[in-house]
Order: sequence, then C-alpha cells, then structure tokens
Amino acid sequence: MKIIRNHILPPRHYDAINIMGLLFCHKDIVLTKELVRHELIHTRQMRETLFVGFYLWYILEWLIRLPLKGNAYLHISFEREAYEHMDEPDYLLRRRPYAWFKYLGIHRLWGNGKHC
Repeated sequence: MKIIRNHILPPRHYDAINIMGLLFCHKDIVLTKELVRHELIHTRQMRETLFVGFYLWYILEWLIRLPLKGNAYLHISFEREAYEHMDEPDYLLRRRPYAWFKYLGIHRLWGNGKHC
C-alpha cells in the first residue's frame, strides 16, 4: 500500500483515508501497525468488490444506517470487519473472501449496544 502524506486529505478528524488502495494521511499523523492493517483490510474489500462496488455499497449502507440508532459510520459492514480485526497481525492471511458480508446482520442494524 502506498502512503501519501499531505495536508489536504483526509478530512479533518480522520487519521487516514484509503482511496483505491492509496493511503492518504496528514504529515503529522503517526501511522500505527493497527491503522495500516485496518486500511489494508479495506483494500482487500475494495479489490473483491472491484473498487467501484466498494464505494457504492459503502455509501448505500451509510445512507440506510444514518437514521438508525448509533453512529452510521461504525455500523457499516466494511468498517465493522476492519475495526474488529485490525489488531490481528495474521488476519489477512486467513481472511475469507467477502468476510465483511457477515457484518450485515439485521440484528446489528438496530444497534443493540453490544456491536456498536
């Protein structure tokens, strides 16, 4: 993954943003192994959804979850997978294709507190 340090991307209050497998971060951000792994998980998700599918699905899921209880961003299946496994150094070696799909469960949609 190529890392591009700049002062434009990502938007304020974000440490990094992954665009098409390129990791953009501000010049003063310390990139931890966990943050890089989180973004590598997103890159894998992007590849298996042919990149465009990732962004379309991401926006659609965010819009659906926006009016529901909790933080819509944290409820997105792609984010849930990445946050849950960012502390596991070997995760991408054992990850199954489309692993994010299991985070779409309807019980998670309503934000029961345990998974938000």
